[in-house]
Order: sequence, then C-alpha cells, then structure tokens
Amino acid sequence: MEFDDEAEHRRLFRVETNSPQIKAVFSLEQGGSLSAKATKNTVIQSFKIVILSNKLNLLLPFGPLAILVHYLTDNKGWFFLLSLLGITPLAERLGYATEQLACYTGPTVGGLLNATFGNVTELIISIIALKNGMIRVVQLTLLGSILSNMLLVLGCSFFCGGIVFSRKQQVFDKGNAVLNSGMLLIAVMSLLFPTLLHYTHSEVHAASSELVLSRSTSCIMLVSYAAYLFFQLKSQPSFLTESEETWDDDEVPEISKWEAIIWLLIFTAWVSLLSGYLVDAIEGASVSWNVPISFISVILLPIVGNAAEHAGAIMFAMKDKLDLSLGVAIGSSIQISMFAVPFCVVISWMMGEQMDLNFLLFETAILFISVIVVAFFLQEGTSNYFKGLMLILSYLIVAASFFVHQDPDQDDT
Repeated sequence: MEFDDEAEHRRLFRVETNSPQIKAVFSLEQGGSLSAKATKNTVIQSFKIVILSNKLNLLLPFGPLAILVHYLTDNKGWFFLLSLLGITPLAERLGYATEQLACYTGPTVGGLLNATFGNVTELIISIIALKNGMIRVVQLTLLGSILSNMLLVLGCSFFCGGIVFSRKQQVFDKGNAVLNSGMLLIAVMSLLFPTLLHYTHSEVHAASSELVLSRSTSCIMLVSYAAYLFFQLKSQPSFLTESEETWDDDEVPEISKWEAIIWLLIFTAWVSLLSGYLVDAIEGASVSWNVPISFISVILLPIVGNAAEHAGAIMFAMKDKLDLSLGVAIGSSIQISMFAVPFCVVISWMMGEQMDLNFLLFETAILFISVIVVAFFLQEGTSNYFKGLMLILSYLIVAASFFVHQDPDQDDT
C-alpha cells in the first residue's frame, strides 16, 4: 500500500485542527471560496484520498476482525482491544469528513458543524451506552476524555515543544488561556453542586432535586457553550490571524460535498456498529483483564477519541504554535465538559433515563484538582518541557488512582 506524502501532510494538518474553535475559524475564513475550486472524484479516487492516503487506516481491519472474534470466541478481552484499535482510525476519519463538508457550508453552518462533530466518537459511544442503561460508563468515559485532553495531550505538547525549543521559553496567548481555564472551572462547578447536594443530603425533595438541578444546569451549560463559541468565532481577531497564517492559501477541499456527506454517513455507521460491540464488551473485558470498569472507561476508552488530537497538538507545539496546541487540547476539554456532558444529560432525559451531573465524590474531586493544576500552569502564558512532564506525571497519578478504584454501586452512595 502506497501513501502520498503531500496528502499525508494535509491529513496531519487536519488532525492538528480538531478543536471546534480552530476548525470553525477555518470555515469562517475559507468557507465561501473553496467550493469553487473543488473537483469531483471517481469512486476509486475518492477511496484513495480518504482511505489510502492515511497511514492510521492500517488499523481499519481490526474492526471486522473484532466482530469475527466476537462470534467465534468468548474472549471479551481480545474483542474489546481489537474494537478499540478498529475505532481509532474511524474517529480521525470522521473529523476529516466533517472538515471537508464544512468547506462547503459557509461560515455559520460550518462553525456549528465542526463544533458539533468535534467529539462525535465519544458522543456515539455515550448514546449507545445510555440506550443500554450504562449511565456510569457514560459519565466515566466523558470524564476520562476531559482528563486525557487536559493532562496527557497538553502535557505531551508542552514536553515535546519544550524539548525541541529547549533554549527558549515558548509563549502563548495568556488571555485566551485564562478564559479557557475559567470555562473549565465553570464546568467543574456544574458537576460539583449536584454532587455536594447528594452527599450533604440537603435536597428539598429527596431523589428528585438532584436530577432537576442536573437537568436545569445542563441546559444552562449548553447556552454557555453556545455563547463561548460565538465569542471565539466573532470576537477573537488575534486567534483568527494566527489561524489564517497557519492555513495554506492554496488548500482546497480534496473531495466534493456529496462525497463528504457519504463518507461521513459511512464512518458514522461503522463507528456506531463497533461502539455497540465495544460497550457490550466493557464488563467482560473488566473481568477478563481483572481491571476495574472505571479504569477502562476513564483511561482506555478516551484514548480512542483523543489519538488524532494527541498527534496534532504535539505537532503544533513542535512548530512553536502553542496557541493552536491549546486550542486542540483545552478546546476539546471545554467542548466535552460544556457540550457533550450536558447534551448526554438532556438526551438521557428524552430517553427516559436518569443521568445526572453527580459524577460521585472521587471522580469530581480528581477533576477539580486537575483543572486547578492546569490553570496554574497556564496562568503565566509560557511553557517548557518541565511543565509538560509534570502534567504527564499528573495524568499517570490519575490513571493509577482509577486502577485501584472500585466504582461503588449507586445504592451505596
């Protein structure tokens, strides 16, 4: 299998721009003019561009292999691992198809499209888990995505950028970093209050006040995230300038609008299919590996959705473009905490399930402390390899904590 170097370079650039703010900015700046340059491809050409130009797609065969293992053996551990590997390239290709489609939709729709589909893999897994009544898996998976982006992705970016530019301190927009830290603290506050209400036993109506607070808070969080998107897209000229400088003026969509729609539907269907198998195998994998479900949900599952973002954020940092690295890492954390989490609460409400924002004391405390640590490292507007190393080690502490943490039954809390 041969890969085109230029196509691979373009793919890597798109991987780097997986945050809603960055991709929506590109839609704002490029949306109207790119469609005229796009050409239609044959089926074979489209397949080569979308599938064969991406080395990560070497993992695609693991998806069908996982399904085969599911029906031929009872080994849930192998089945879960193969499913994880199979979904990883699909998550990245979903982002690619979404970005291609956004080139044709204009600024407003393009921005909303990119913001909505920025973490579609996590949303699909969460919705399937909700349909199966696995509310704790949903909560833990979303929590893990936030922690992974904040600590691991950002930490690796700071560390690799600091190694490459060891003779100087890298800098980023301090004001934007402080704003993002504030958004993360608002997200923690939204999770903390229902948790405190639960553990202080101070509900006005026992067993219902906590759920009502969670649902009303979720609606407010969605409004807050919409306002945040509007502010980033309309009121940040410095961010727009930085993004414009990074984007290649000759860059055009590689596939047509209908090709992008078809590929988006194909990848979404394939992710949905594999996610269904993946969610069903979580408990079996936990027993097979003798690993807590909380560790699988918080540490292993988020790796699937964050693999592409991880590579992109590091590559930006190694090019001394830390503002864009933060846009990928912190921007994704904000999207999950301020959009994906409340969205799942609202969806569960519509399904008749009772998902709330009480992530339990242990998980909420870890998130709160992690946000504080990240906020302290961002407040100076500078980074180096030592800060990156500390964030990575912090993530390892979190991973070790969940490895020895047995998630209690809801009745015991």
